[in-house]
Amino acid sequence: MSDSTPSRKRSKWDDDEEEPYVAVAPPSKRRSKPKATPESADATPPPQQSTTRQSLHSRYVPPRTHHPPILPSRSVYCYERLNQIEEGSYGVVFRARDKQTGDIVALKKLKLDEEKNGFPITALREVNALMTCRHENVVGIREVVVGDTLTQVFVVMDFIEHDLKSLLHLMPSPFLQSEIKTLMLQLLSAVGHCHANWILHRDLKTSNLLMNNRGTIKVADFGLARRYGDPVGVGGMTQLVVTLWYRAPEILLGATTYSTAVDMWSVGCIFAELILKEPLFQAKGEIELLAMIFKLLGAPTSNSWPEYSTLPLAKTISLPSPQPHQLRQKFPYLTAAGIDLLLSFLAYDPDRRITAEDALQHPYFTESPLPKHPDLFGSFPSAAAGEKCVHLKDPT
Repeated sequence: MSDSTPSRKRSKWDDDEEEPYVAVAPPSKRRSKPKATPESADATPPPQQSTTRQSLHSRYVPPRTHHPPILPSRSVYCYERLNQIEEGSYGVVFRARDKQTGDIVALKKLKLDEEKNGFPITALREVNALMTCRHENVVGIREVVVGDTLTQVFVVMDFIEHDLKSLLHLMPSPFLQSEIKTLMLQLLSAVGHCHANWILHRDLKTSNLLMNNRGTIKVADFGLARRYGDPVGVGGMTQLVVTLWYRAPEILLGATTYSTAVDMWSVGCIFAELILKEPLFQAKGEIELLAMIFKLLGAPTSNSWPEYSTLPLAKTISLPSPQPHQLRQKFPYLTAAGIDLLLSFLAYDPDRRITAEDALQHPYFTESPLPKHPDLFGSFPSAAAGEKCVHLKDPT
């Protein structure tokens, strides 16, 4: 009876490890355990059996171990909260310490308390954009952690000591030209990387540019960022983007589609702010902002902006008489190459506005003084880290 056991037909669900178990069954008393012979080797299952099993899987499908595992989000209690940094429209940002590694991070708590339509699209876009645009000058995203309730979701990012807006108020004098060039090169590199990955930031401003004590800036706050396609604007794009002082004229005039040029206008405003140590267009409303733009750059013409008359709000605006731009009077110490770069950022026609890739090659960055190495930048106390910040006065 026992001799018939090995010949039982096995199910495909049986494990190969059962075979040794049968082989070590108690030997019969009538004969000793046979030695390995060619005949007994022939009795073993042919190697084709294992090949037959593997052939059930397509050779085009990678092994299961190559698929990334789906892991649950860690708890926010893995971090020790240190202090609150700021509160914005889309969340509250805290400084925290990873209890396991000791790393200092920034925790952004998403505002979900009043959300009725599921997870907010702005938060999804921000996480997606940060993961897509990993770059040395874009703030790094580490993970997403959760609390005890469905409304407690936190995005964990690298902690950076300063934002440029606060730093400009703290500094006794503006950045040097060599320092401005370094900051602009980093900003253009980050913006160009985002655009190359089909991401519009749509809220570039000095308060969203973080800077550490080693002269490196990081583009942050992707709450208004979104992926765009070709052709631009498929599916509709909202006009409620970009903080007013940094908003491009085509958006102010009701353009229904826009492109990477809106980010480049904001970069031009940031460039001017670094030089002036204050925002370029400090308007209280859209009409006042348009008036300030027309006064500084001159009114748009059919030559400088051929598509102007087709914009929805163009007929509601009365243009001033044509005049040359006033940039030389506004920036008396900026070189001719610097004025040319600023004009390229602030071009009326979005199609003629310089791209980030082309701006990186502009002669302004290769003329004297050359960009300063980031390690040579000065350091300042960090308000975000809870350090005492005193508005420094110019000793003169």
